[in-house]
Formats: sequence, C-alpha cells, structure tokens
Amino acid sequence: MSEGGADVAGGRGTAGSDGAAPSESSCAVSTPESPALDIADVRIVLPGHLRNLAKVTGRLSVQVAQPVTIGAVLDAIETQFPVLRGAIRDHGAGPRRPFVRFFACEQDLSHDPMDTVLPDAVVTGAEPFLVVGAVAGG
Repeated sequence: MSEGGADVAGGRGTAGSDGAAPSESSCAVSTPESPALDIADVRIVLPGHLRNLAKVTGRLSVQVAQPVTIGAVLDAIETQFPVLRGAIRDHGAGPRRPFVRFFACEQDLSHDPMDTVLPDAVVTGAEPFLVVGAVAGG
C-alpha cells in the first residue's frame, strides 16, 4: 500500500509489516481480558478525492479513546478534518453516505452499527481503517 493510501483497490491491508498475511487473532475484537490502551492511534486510508478535500498527503491517523468503534473513528476524522463533515456520513453523525464503504481486516463493515468495536489490529495500528468510495454504473 502506498504512503498516501492510493493503492486501496489492490491492497486492502492484507499483509502484515513483514509481508505475511495477518493471523486470525490479529484481526480479532478485544475481549475484557485483552490489554487495551486508553487512547488508540488509528491509521486511516481515505480515497483520493477525500484526501484532496482535506488537503492531506501521505499517512493519516487519528487518536480515538477506547472503545474504538466505527462511529468514534468517524467522529475523530471529522473533528481533525472538519471539511470532511458530510462527505463520509450525513451531517450531525448521521448514517454512512451512499457509495462510501468501510473496511477493516478484510471485513466489510459498511452496514454494521456505528457502535461496532473495531478489531485489535486496527486499534493497535497494525491494520488501517479503510474508507472506500464505491463504484457503480456500467
């Protein structure tokens, strides 16, 4: 995956830092016994048009308090980049915008509730949270 996250379609964060596929446990959701950080530094991959809108080049990360949920990550993105309010989800923390999808650990989270806790690999920064612009048409 490129530094700017432009290689979204070709590499959805399937390889670990050593190039090997992540293990099942690395993409598991925290259990009460799992160690947790108070604040997580979540890596974000945005599609090119949203990076341009936010004037972001290179890597993007946001700090999110535990528990790290889809909604908490989107709140953090919109707080750090107010210009993106209404671009990823409707204004006022509304539902996901049409043609925007969310992925983490090769799982499509687009239709999951906003209070869905993200996998440990996303929380620890091993895997990114992907915001993808869906393609439609013929």
